[in-house]
Amino acid sequence: MPVPARRLPSWAWVSGLTAGAIAAVVVLAVQAGQGQRPTAAAARPSPSASVSAKPKPSKPAPPVVPDGSGTGRRIVYALGERRVWLVDASDSPRRTFTVWPGTVDPDPGTYTVGTRTDATTGSDGVEIEHIVYFAAKSGVNIAFSAAVDGSSPPPAASGTQTGGIRMKSADSSALWTFGTAGTKVTVVK
Repeated sequence: MPVPARRLPSWAWVSGLTAGAIAAVVVLAVQAGQGQRPTAAAARPSPSASVSAKPKPSKPAPPVVPDGSGTGRRIVYALGERRVWLVDASDSPRRTFTVWPGTVDPDPGTYTVGTRTDATTGSDGVEIEHIVYFAAKSGVNIAFSAAVDGSSPPPAASGTQTGGIRMKSADSSALWTFGTAGTKVTVVK
């Protein structure tokens, strides 16, 4: 004779469903703690997702004006860094850029912009513009300038002494505007 089926009380059903729900939540919580699981759709990123997923590179901070370069409105030229800063009266750098020095460097110290020439031919035979003279050493005039054709200076020929500190045309234009006669130039190592 078959045994009659016993009916479970309602509290047992509720307890069983509650236990099952808790187990499912625990499993989902553990999976969430392990990170996102790739799916077939997620394996192929959409074009918009791949573009926005790339981190944007941060712009490096501009080089700091060297210590010992004085105060106030001035042009700062760092020999070792081959870099120039245009510094305003509040000691804030307004522009900085790299340069190509000639074969004769000015000694570290403080100078003043003297003569300025709009355009001429450099001692290396290259047409130059925005020439801002500020020093002389060993009979060689030292000045900031830019090649009219935008080129960087070629290596100096053996024994040729050049005092041109060349820069890109845009930087030369900015220095020309900033470096009027009487502007202080500080040269640091």
